[in-house]
Order: sequence, then structure tokens, then C-alpha cells
Amino acid sequence: MGYTEMTIEGRNAVMEAFRSGKTIDKLYVLDGCQDGPVLSIKREAKKQDCLIKYVKKERLDQMSETGRHQGVIAHASAYHYAEVQEILDNAKEKGEEPFLFLLDNIEDPHNLGAIIRTANLAGAHGVIIPKNRAAGLTAAVARASAGALNYTPVAKVTNLRQTMEELKKEGIWFVCADMGGTVMYDLNLKGPIGLIIGNEGEGVGRLIKENCDMAASIPMKGNIDSLNASVAAGVLAYEIVRQRSGIKKYEKGN
Repeated sequence: MGYTEMTIEGRNAVMEAFRSGKTIDKLYVLDGCQDGPVLSIKREAKKQDCLIKYVKKERLDQMSETGRHQGVIAHASAYHYAEVQEILDNAKEKGEEPFLFLLDNIEDPHNLGAIIRTANLAGAHGVIIPKNRAAGLTAAVARASAGALNYTPVAKVTNLRQTMEELKKEGIWFVCADMGGTVMYDLNLKGPIGLIIGNEGEGVGRLIKENCDMAASIPMKGNIDSLNASVAAGVLAYEIVRQRSGIKKYEKGN
């Protein structure tokens, strides 16, 4: 399955894209533009919780492929988003306890793609990302996922914390990656679980962290103090896989 991140330009085309139900990741609008049709597009974008960026005409001209943007350019998702319920159903169909990845504002498309790839290989049932301040499912993400987007559902939610509250009612426990947390080997990571990976620079946000049941740290012996977000996701995911599958820790002398 090929991916093309769609750029939609011009007032009629952008409005039509919103009305047809196409998933728009970002809307770029000429800063200060108050024309009626542009205001209607902005209203539609807000209704659908779409991220709006106000930019100068030079920026729109650079982004434009047709030269006829009329003050609006939309980036449509290269991929269909799933519903959170579909991810839970995915686990049920396989007769497995849910294993989810929740990403708190991962902004780098290559990191997002790599994490989706890891989620697929670790047997996770799906990935949940927030609508704002985070990378969407662009062509770059699809390429970095190495095909995993064809098999691993990704849901986009307005409020990650609220989604966690709803998932807790389904019996799911949450563990976040945190350098100040308990060493991952000392935690019980079995059962229905959601693994939360934070932003590349700031880590997991305070409100999300407070909503977690556990914080897991990765033991490190090097000279730098942190791992790339996608690498941390892989390390923690495979500790969860190890515990879920009942494989014992390697101990010297065994």
C-alpha cells in the first residue's frame, strides 16, 4: 500500500475536503485573513479539532504546489485513523489482554514511525496519539514505520488524559517511561497495559504522569542521560513482552 501525504490548496478544495470527512492533520491559513470563505473554513476546522497554523503569505507561497492557494493550504492524513474501540476489539478478537502504546506529543515523524513499527513487532494491539502538538500520520511516518501502518491501528484523540480515564474503566493499567521511576525489571507489567512514551525533549507531561499507575526507568550505564524516544519505547515494550510471555530474566550462572 503506497502513501501520499495530500496537500490540498484553495478555498473550495479545502472546504470540500472537510465536508467529505477527510482527516485533515493541519490547516495553514494566511495570518490576518478575515474573508468570509476563510472564516467558514476555520469554523469547520475547529469543529473537527484540526490544528490551525497562521502563517505569512511567503510561507504559503513556498508550500504551494499550484501557486493558487488563496490563503489556505491543508495537509490531509496519508492514512485512515482507527477508533480506540477498534483497538480494544483487536485484542478481544485475538483472545489477548490489551497492550497499547500511548504517545504524549511525539513530534518527530521518524520517531513516530519507528514507535509504530516497534508496537507492531511487540504485538501491541494499537497506538493512541493526541490531535494537537504531535506528528500525524504523514507519508514520512508511514515510510519510517516500514509497512507497520498497514497492520497496527492508530487512533487520534482530543484528550489523552481523558482517554486514559476511559481505558482505566476497561481494566487497563498505565506505565510511563520516566528516568526517575522504578527500574522496569522490578515492576509487574503483566495484564492489560498501556505504555506511555513522552515527548522527545520534555518527556511525559505532568498531568499524564500523575494519571499513570507506574513509572518505569530503564537502567543505563553510559555517559549520557537519556535514550531516544523510539529506542526507549522498544526497550520498555520488550520488557512488557518478556513478562507477558512468562520468560524469566537471565541470571548469571543459569
